[in-house]
Amino acid sequence: MKKTALSLGLAMAFTGLASTSQAATELNFATWMPPGHPINATILPQWAKQIEAETEGRVSVKFEYNLGEPGSMFSIAEDGVADGAWGFHGYVPGRFPLTEAVEMPMLGANAEAASVSFWNVYNEYFAKAGEFDGLELMALCTHGQGQLHTKFPINALSDLKGKKIRVGGGVQSEIAKRMQVTPVAAPGPKIYELLQQGVIDGITMPQSEQRGLRLNEVTSHLTVYPSGLYLGSLSIFLNPEFMASLSEEDQAAIRRVSGENLSRTCGQAFDAADEDGIKTARESGVNVNELHPGDALTQELTTVLEGIDQAWLEKTSASGVDNKAALQALRQRARDYQPES
Repeated sequence: MKKTALSLGLAMAFTGLASTSQAATELNFATWMPPGHPINATILPQWAKQIEAETEGRVSVKFEYNLGEPGSMFSIAEDGVADGAWGFHGYVPGRFPLTEAVEMPMLGANAEAASVSFWNVYNEYFAKAGEFDGLELMALCTHGQGQLHTKFPINALSDLKGKKIRVGGGVQSEIAKRMQVTPVAAPGPKIYELLQQGVIDGITMPQSEQRGLRLNEVTSHLTVYPSGLYLGSLSIFLNPEFMASLSEEDQAAIRRVSGENLSRTCGQAFDAADEDGIKTARESGVNVNELHPGDALTQELTTVLEGIDQAWLEKTSASGVDNKAALQALRQRARDYQPES
């Protein structure tokens, strides 16, 4: 009887250890940008809580900073250095040309509408091209509309000629060329220092960064083009081998809180950050120049931006997808998007 009781007790103990081990499965996620940035302060923590809740505590998320430069995030996840990460597509020129569809100027939609539409159109039209082979996509989204943050006023396009403007790659590079500025490539976390030291004269970024990257401290002018100069696209992804190591139940749970749901959360957070950013700019004394459709500068910028979509269609013509239909669908869905009540 005593041996039976002892055996039963040991069995229960080992069962408890197994349960604890399962509950301790940790998803090591590589991130960058400052901790107060929307993706680190809102988007990723909310997703992590959902993962833990949906898996009933069997999977938890640990965030890791300083695992590599922003442009290396895709390879960090592919190589298993981390179980997942997020990356900005413009930092790896040539790898994700199809994602530039959502970056086109004058979309006329906010980040939430663009992000949800981006996720659905990408999966419907672009996924078969295999740009994300080696990764499992968890979300596709955009930040808010890119605007001009400068140390000088912009009254005409000629004021930008020759100025050193930081651009983040992708469509931004083409816009910089057309504006005749001197483009400077640099990751987001370096921008404050570059502006502070006078290495650059301004940047193209969403207005959220007046607060997120404290641009209100190192720029004096924010020029807001009505429909935005561009959208920057990013993705959240996991290592497929890590996903395969989980039970089918937990894989399904993670996917439930990802995809369109996570893309929507991402867009909503960036929209809220845009509102905070412009408020921060005004309160800090930054001169906010909100352009209107009939303004001379608006018309100049519109002329500069014309035809960028056609250039993208030509660049991606050999991708094996119907890029024209995809671009039309993306624009239509983003403009017709209705937020969930």
